[in-house]
Amino acid sequence: MNKTVKYTFALSTLVLSLSAQAENIVIGYQTGVDPSKVPQAAGTYQKEIGQPLEWRRFDSGPGVVAALVSGAIQIGDLGSSPFAAAASRGAPIVAFLVADQIQSSEALVVRNGSGIRSFADLKGKTIATPFVSTSHFSLLGALQHWGLSEKQVNIVNLQPLEIAAAWKRGDIDGAFVWSPALSEIEKTGTVLTDAAQVGKWGHPTFEVWVARKDFAEKHPEVLKKFAAVSLASFDDYRQHPEKWNAGSANAAATARLVGVNAADVPALISGNRYPDASEQVSPEFLGGGTVKATAETAQFLYQQKRISGVLPDYSPYVSSQYIPESR
Repeated sequence: MNKTVKYTFALSTLVLSLSAQAENIVIGYQTGVDPSKVPQAAGTYQKEIGQPLEWRRFDSGPGVVAALVSGAIQIGDLGSSPFAAAASRGAPIVAFLVADQIQSSEALVVRNGSGIRSFADLKGKTIATPFVSTSHFSLLGALQHWGLSEKQVNIVNLQPLEIAAAWKRGDIDGAFVWSPALSEIEKTGTVLTDAAQVGKWGHPTFEVWVARKDFAEKHPEVLKKFAAVSLASFDDYRQHPEKWNAGSANAAATARLVGVNAADVPALISGNRYPDASEQVSPEFLGGGTVKATAETAQFLYQQKRISGVLPDYSPYVSSQYIPESR
């Protein structure tokens, strides 16, 4: 083989290699505590996908949606409420992995000394939550269950970091939120209810990893590898929860990434359910349940006048094709 042929062959190989990669993969993540934060911190996603990844931190779902719609990110972490709202508005996204089923990791905490001892005491009080988030959805569901209207409670729209600051100033009486803000306000507050209880009352919440539809269609292998890494971390936690004890390396890595104390990680990570590969594709989740739950969430948001309409079918926004086969 002469030098010209060798050069042409090498150049063609390089071009094919580069074309197989997805350019500029930017991933939006939030500050919830879950097993997948460990491979994120360790660079495992980048290693398995085989190219550089840029991780961008967001305080809540609406910011992730805006970045997905604009094309600033290709993959993002969304709670069920902002996901349902985005799908209802026709956002070009698809959920390809259930990140968790939210339980005690999101809660309504009321300030000690606020005079709130039961739900009846919420009347006239100021309660903060990030609007159109899973916590907002849970708060509205709790109020509905208790027979309270939004007009009876002063609900204010604050991001998690703003909630922590407002709590310290004494500007709010309570908040429905996730960590790290949740861990901070629990120190001087009392949990009135949490997402697990509200779910039992008929308003369950969950988180999903979503991708832009055009990116998913062009690079399905990236989503499959991303899902495989996430599911491996779920399995590791399920089999060895002690590896996330307060003094563990996993707890330390998670704490640094999301901004919580390592001592809080065990309780926070146990506050969610993490479906394995077989559960992901089952009728409970991506095999039908996620579509149903999204439709029900959208209907609730519509009744609360948070969105202008609902779709007849949410199945185009959910796919199980990127989940590896369970072994």
